[in-house]
Amino acid sequence: MVTRRQTIAGVVALAACPAAARATNASDATIKQALDAAMTLDPPAALARLAGVSDDAASPGTRLDLAAARAGLTIDQRLANPALQPAERFEWQMRRITGDTVQLAGVRRDLETRRAMLAAQAGAAFDALGVPAGTTGARFERLWRDPRFLYPDDDAGRDAAVAAMRATLAAIRPKLPDLFGTLPPACLDVDVRALDAAEIAAGKGGYRILPAPGVHGAYVVDLQRIARRPRFSLPSVVAHELLPGHMIQMPLEARAAPHPLRKRYTAPFGEGWATYAEMLMADCGLFAGAADRLGHIHWMLFRTCRGLADLALHADGRAPDAVLGDLARWQGEPAYFASFASDLATIARTPAVRAAEGWVPLRIEQEARRPGQRRRAHHKLLDHGPVRL
Repeated sequence: MVTRRQTIAGVVALAACPAAARATNASDATIKQALDAAMTLDPPAALARLAGVSDDAASPGTRLDLAAARAGLTIDQRLANPALQPAERFEWQMRRITGDTVQLAGVRRDLETRRAMLAAQAGAAFDALGVPAGTTGARFERLWRDPRFLYPDDDAGRDAAVAAMRATLAAIRPKLPDLFGTLPPACLDVDVRALDAAEIAAGKGGYRILPAPGVHGAYVVDLQRIARRPRFSLPSVVAHELLPGHMIQMPLEARAAPHPLRKRYTAPFGEGWATYAEMLMADCGLFAGAADRLGHIHWMLFRTCRGLADLALHADGRAPDAVLGDLARWQGEPAYFASFASDLATIARTPAVRAAEGWVPLRIEQEARRPGQRRRAHHKLLDHGPVRL
């Protein structure tokens, strides 16, 4: 787990900025104009454009915008250096989208520790279900095909899966006031349904309809290959995609309207929050049975092992075939929406993204688990849009 204490910070310390950079008392509108202009420039010119801008009179969200832009553009300058070694480049790539204090050794330690902990938890749950001994991956493969946990591959089976997801959503709702206090009503106006025939014919996969005033939110789940979605795999999906995951975080982000530059330099935050939401519900006892715990653990292994694969490919220079073997041994079954090979190809094209998505929820968890601070931490993380950590 994360061991180095850090404070969630959406801003770069003002002390790091030259005194001249705070000489102008700028309004939100003036800062937005400067940020809009910076988006059209290369990093050195963009930083020069922002150098004389003060956030002294700015709103909290605009301060986050300006700080994220300055931090990310500064790192973009550093990444332009072709002499960076692979591990050093990877560390800066993670800092670019996550936060200035990221250390590669710490990220590696946190993800490896998390994987080992999840494997141990899985082992105990497998034993409780009587799944024969083997690697974690082999035991998940066996569990995935256990007829006790499969829905019928027909309309009745899909209806039953949606009903079970709605029951999970209903079980989550009473937990939210203690965790978040008051939320905008639109965030709670959400439901789940399956893809309809027209959407399937159009080739759609699962997708979200974000709630907003006058708009009912929904997660539209892809159950076409329902044999790949055993019963135990879906409760964690509800926490991730609906409440308290994306359907809280994304509407609050839309309301905060962060500048595109901030979104560029906090890109993994949304997935990190939704994964933390699954962890939060596990901590609240949502996944009580051994099978549901394994479904949750498998999703957590998916996020964690993706991060380790990212490190292996880009920081360590390991061969893709060797990394594929690790994923099969650690996780067994790929996620519903991507084979191991296709997921690894995406990781190869997007260095540091999956490592960041796997690590961000661990940082959020560390901050939010401080005694008496959980609700305050949640609002600090969400109310003004995505933050750098």
